[in-house]
Amino acid sequence: MYLGCVSIILHAHLPYVRHPETPQCLEELWLMEAITETYLPLIDMMRRLLGDKVPFRLTMSITPTLAWMLADEYLQRKYAQHIGKLCELAEKEVNRTRHQPKVQQVALHYLRQFRRSQQLFEDCQGRLLDCFVELEKTGNLEIMASAATHGYLPLLFVNPKAVEAQIAIGVDAYRHFFGKDPSGFWLPECGFVPGIDDILARYGIKYVVLDSHGILHAEPRPRYSVFAPVYTPAGVAAFGRDWESSKQVWSAWEGYPGDYFYRDFYRDIGFDLDYDYIKPYLVDGVRGFTGIKYYRITGKGEYKEIYDPQAALQRAAVHAGNFMFNRELQIKYLADKMDRQPLIVAPYDAELFGHWWYEGPQWLNYLFRKSAYDQRIFKMVTPSEYLAEYPSNQVAVPSESSWGNGGYHEVWLDPCNDWIYRHLHKAADRMVYLANCFPTAQGLTERALNQAARELLLAQASDWAFIMKAGTMVDYARRRTQQHLLRFTELYRQITANSIDQGFLNTLEAQDNLFPDLNFRIYGCNSSETPLPLLEMG
Repeated sequence: MYLGCVSIILHAHLPYVRHPETPQCLEELWLMEAITETYLPLIDMMRRLLGDKVPFRLTMSITPTLAWMLADEYLQRKYAQHIGKLCELAEKEVNRTRHQPKVQQVALHYLRQFRRSQQLFEDCQGRLLDCFVELEKTGNLEIMASAATHGYLPLLFVNPKAVEAQIAIGVDAYRHFFGKDPSGFWLPECGFVPGIDDILARYGIKYVVLDSHGILHAEPRPRYSVFAPVYTPAGVAAFGRDWESSKQVWSAWEGYPGDYFYRDFYRDIGFDLDYDYIKPYLVDGVRGFTGIKYYRITGKGEYKEIYDPQAALQRAAVHAGNFMFNRELQIKYLADKMDRQPLIVAPYDAELFGHWWYEGPQWLNYLFRKSAYDQRIFKMVTPSEYLAEYPSNQVAVPSESSWGNGGYHEVWLDPCNDWIYRHLHKAADRMVYLANCFPTAQGLTERALNQAARELLLAQASDWAFIMKAGTMVDYARRRTQQHLLRFTELYRQITANSIDQGFLNTLEAQDNLFPDLNFRIYGCNSSETPLPLLEMG
């Protein structure tokens, strides 16, 4: 009899970065890197666990924007070209480093990895979502839904219809890709505000995951802290993140990823090697990451030693054992203080595993294997399984919260990005107005209304505000926000003026082509609601 449970949850998300209008796009590399370094390794890991008959449980969210990109034939072709060039580059590196035995061993490691990724991609004919669907059918993987374009819902809640559309379209996308209704819903950035649960319950959502303080500051105070879910007044279960287990993994300074034997993310041959040699493998000839990195973290200084993949794997195994041991201690302490098995919820960004923390997928592999065979204190579960075992839980109202820095909204509402919200809110109000003015629209007008909704959704993505705050690709984030808002505004003008430019609409539909079955009427008022007045243009 186990004393408690552990739930590992990975949040897989990327913003919609599809640019067929240009031959090469630096931002599309985000997807290419994540496929090679995170999504394919996770699929491979789970398949190997199944092949070895290792019992495991993993919960993942796959956001609609990521799902549409993975299913997009244009992006699938781009990835096939990308991984082909990586294999070519790795072959060249094996030859170039032939007089550097330690470096060549790392080059051979990358060549094997890239060829493995290429083979896996070809075997599934580029349809990675089908792989996740098949894994979920085994019962070892549970996939959660998420908001349409990862909008930061607490700051969009000024217009509840904007939030409802993000949720409803996200649920519809989940049904489209996974062929069933979702049980769990990943709130973007774990962003919660009381009232959102009413909308989630309306769309059949059974549970969400919040940051720890969202549960700890609930009213009334939760009896079991974050170690058991609470039900919101709307009946949605809210699971709280366990701070200790999360910090052990995601923190680059205090957690496992900062270990000196692990691969250094930033030392890449895209920056280190002769420009003429590396140029054919760079996007638009701009120096950047290729994925081939020869150095380990080594220390805090600039001096770096050559990466040793085998030594790094051994560290991953040690760290997996340490994580398991700490969860055992936690659960032993908690078990006699609760009337049910304590649950440790450990959610992370999926892209941490493999992309940022190269050894992350192997750490998970070791964790699942060790937890299955080397201990009997806890079992791995999904949130749905825990709710099935313990359907009765305390009712409480979680507090407004997020898992961003500071715990609330400061990442997405900062002097560097706060300008976007007056535009997002006005556009959302206009979308509600359009939906109520043209409920029976057909033909060209209906297409324009649906595209207006797409542009609004894309402008609402939390990624743009986050990037502005992080100070990384700020120009791109500003451009995407402005671009989608301007496209929406022009469609609004054309629709209200009854002068839709079909060529303009065709171009937008080709570029921003996600949610093909989107129905703009989701923004319409219910019979009990009052339509918004026509807004001034500007």
